[in-house]
Amino acid sequence: MNGKLLNGTDEPHHKFVAQPKTVSILGVAFSGGQAKGGVENGPQTLAEFGLHQQLRDLDWNVTVDARCQDLTHLQPESDPDIGKLKKPRYVSAVCEYLANVVEEHAKRGELVLTIGGDHSLAMGTLGGTTRAHPDLCVIWVDAHADINTPLTTDSGNLHGCPLAFLLGLEGTDLPEFSWLSPCLTPDRLVYIGLRDVDQGEKRILKQLGIKAFSMTEVDRYGIGQVVEMALDHVNPNRDRPIHLSYDVDGLDPSVAPATGTPVRGGLTFREGHYICERLHETGLLCAMDVMEVNPALAHGDIHQLTQTVAVGCSLVRSALGETLL
Repeated sequence: MNGKLLNGTDEPHHKFVAQPKTVSILGVAFSGGQAKGGVENGPQTLAEFGLHQQLRDLDWNVTVDARCQDLTHLQPESDPDIGKLKKPRYVSAVCEYLANVVEEHAKRGELVLTIGGDHSLAMGTLGGTTRAHPDLCVIWVDAHADINTPLTTDSGNLHGCPLAFLLGLEGTDLPEFSWLSPCLTPDRLVYIGLRDVDQGEKRILKQLGIKAFSMTEVDRYGIGQVVEMALDHVNPNRDRPIHLSYDVDGLDPSVAPATGTPVRGGLTFREGHYICERLHETGLLCAMDVMEVNPALAHGDIHQLTQTVAVGCSLVRSALGETLL
């Protein structure tokens, strides 16, 4: 984007420089944006698997903010549907709270690592990081586009709608979400790994000209070239902060089976990790979300659970500097 930011200020021309190695971990135990339960246990499971110590072993100063571990007090007594949208007031309240916490850490120059929870939480994570870094760009790794609007969604589950609200698309100007002003523009968003996109979402992507690299492009060009093309599109001068929002269902179910909406034909283990490794190399990563790890969907299979949680941890380690050699 050239010229003015959404807040009307001139876009900074200096290169974003990451601060000293401090990562703030926010575990958000929340599943209100989807129909399936269990994803609220993802943050605690990753913590029990040793994620925090693994990052300390990479020489990161790790702080853990526990304020988002239990947000049930934000659930309203009554939360009727708004049109098709389910639990809109609860989702909005949680995301607003999360946005304030994320903003606080991001403005201190810390890398903010949010462990979900379902992907509706991106309204909170990006709502917060864009306040600290208004010129940031977003790399969204996912099998799904998550850009349904209240008018196009079939399910009404808000984990399929966060980008519509962040972009301020038609139908998202609801009083219940008045705290969330549009904070992204289409040219600062790029997808990697799409393979299950609703018809309404396809129309939105085409109308807005949003860059998306589906698994077809990954097959055609290879993950290395896809990541460079993605960066060239949203961060051509390599001077914008990067927020990586990673849904583990972007990976093939053979790699990460314990997730809510698995779709075959996804990213391999190495493809999924290469994205993280390359973004770390840029030195521009300011925030990362790891979403949709759902221990309940391992269905008692300890191998599936361990495999998915281990991948969640290793994705974070790759984004924070772990190398193969």
